[in-house]
Amino acid sequence: MTTSQRVGMGFDMHPFQSDRPLILGGVEVQEHDGLAGHSDADALIHAICDALLGAAGMDDIGHQFPDTDEQYRDIRSTILLSRVVDLLQSKGISIVNVDVTVIAQAPRLAPHFPAMKAVLAPILRVPGERIGLKATTNEGLTSWGHNQGIASMAVCFIETA
Repeated sequence: MTTSQRVGMGFDMHPFQSDRPLILGGVEVQEHDGLAGHSDADALIHAICDALLGAAGMDDIGHQFPDTDEQYRDIRSTILLSRVVDLLQSKGISIVNVDVTVIAQAPRLAPHFPAMKAVLAPILRVPGERIGLKATTNEGLTSWGHNQGIASMAVCFIETA
């Protein structure tokens, strides 16, 4: 049996919206406004979904779960990620690791990373040590640096049977 190894990259960003909870990595970050979006707007998970889908050579999250479809309104992104992982597994694809950088001037995210890993690891079906989570500010540059929203970049490594 020959295996194939692939790398994928994903990116997502959402502006802040004051009347919603902030959900990142499947965890509610209570000390800050939420993000605007059709689903729960979890920019961290959306970037992971796109990285995985890209590595698998599949259409992006917007094609898989279009914002024109009401069944996805306010859906938890953990559900979308679970569906992406199921789709990959049905094609004989396993996830080796995921690495994410969140770009946000605020809030401070490092204290939430252990909880995020605890949520993400069983969904991704990998040990927590195979999930990298980092946060950085944009030093006052761009809309993220002016605290107008949050962006996330993710890379992943997958193996196919």
